Amino acid sequence: MFSHKRADFGPDFVFGVAMAAHQIEGGQRDGRGSSIWDTFAATPGNTRNADTGVIACDHYNRWPEDLALIRDAGFDAYRFSFAWSRLLPEGVGTVNRAGLDFYDRLIDGMLERGIKPFATLYHWDLPSALQDRGGWMNRDTTKAFADYAAMVGRHFGDRLESIATFNEPWCITVLSHFMGVHAPGYRDVRATARAMHHVLLAHGLGISAMREEAAGAKLGIVVNMEKAEPYSQTPEDIEAAALGDDIFNRFFLDGAIKGRYPQRVTDILEPYLPTNWQDDLPAISPPIDWIGINYYTRFLYRHDASVPVFPFVQVRGDLEKSNVGWEIYPQALTEFLLRTAGDYPGLPIYVTENGISETDEAKRIAFFDKHFAAIRAAQQQGADVRGHIAWTLIDNFEWAEGYDPKFGLVGMDPVTRDRQPKQSYYDFQAMLTDGRQPTA
Repeated sequence: MFSHKRADFGPDFVFGVAMAAHQIEGGQRDGRGSSIWDTFAATPGNTRNADTGVIACDHYNRWPEDLALIRDAGFDAYRFSFAWSRLLPEGVGTVNRAGLDFYDRLIDGMLERGIKPFATLYHWDLPSALQDRGGWMNRDTTKAFADYAAMVGRHFGDRLESIATFNEPWCITVLSHFMGVHAPGYRDVRATARAMHHVLLAHGLGISAMREEAAGAKLGIVVNMEKAEPYSQTPEDIEAAALGDDIFNRFFLDGAIKGRYPQRVTDILEPYLPTNWQDDLPAISPPIDWIGINYYTRFLYRHDASVPVFPFVQVRGDLEKSNVGWEIYPQALTEFLLRTAGDYPGLPIYVTENGISETDEAKRIAFFDKHFAAIRAAQQQGADVRGHIAWTLIDNFEWAEGYDPKFGLVGMDPVTRDRQPKQSYYDFQAMLTDGRQPTA
């Protein structure tokens, strides 16, 4: 059982659960176009066990069952993402009516069950047709995104509690264009620098477009933060950790909110950024209504002069780890919440993802409980933290790691796709409902 009560966090605090379109939906025969994750996962060697999201959790057909799980646990909100290529199969142009109908059913289903829809426009699944033209390396993709954002705002905006433009720009750009771990699988510094800039430009253009179309929705961006600490106290390792922190934790929020990039990063990426990139900074940073932080773990940074571009290596420390090797370090969540509140004052903060891959339910429950304590500590020190959204409801397609990681509060039979609530699900239910029976 959790040691915290719902009331501890304040009367308006939102508890939710998150999932993402490509990881759960399936349903690829309704006119949905191909995305970069379809082709990346179809390429041998890119995903563990050659797993794909072709069927995933079959959420496309089983969404009423999944919304019932969310409602019955007492969650206030469901953070979901639109599949861009389900709505616009070519990324631009003709809208897929079946895609609109699916999200109409899903959003209306949330509202009927008393669940607040927290939407994300982009959770990593760029339409393949746009990738054919350069994807996030091509400035034209920023305009395509703005048009997509306007369409979503126009059709769905009056029913959405909030809309995030992007989920985890670091993963979209550095992990996917520099490290090559995620789609589209590039390992190229020029591609990375251009993607970093263009994703933020798309964010700014998308926010501006939605201001015209989705007047009722609160607009923001979701970034992932990972604690960056020096491997040792040598000046070189301290500087490596500072650079890692600037790349991972400061670049995207500074760009989106302050209209500037950390100097350490631009000193390195300047030769690879688009010409006259500084001229875009005002367009990148229109006002937003909230900040979303995804937090899981930390890395230690060790200076290594032999590594090109970013001269460091990341290593894990000796803390307790999840079953995928991620260190458990809840105190950094307090630090990030306080730092974000101080660096970007006046903006409410949501913990938009937080969770652990684990088969030991006692360990999962303890993980959440420790991170709840970290949120309370930040609140008590003045941070305006408005919600916690658990990752994730159901064990699902975890990108390059396939179906091996187990982040879900609910398990899934790999053959039947039947849902199997875990003890952590019931502990959330006990905390959030105070023993009350859910209503139909």
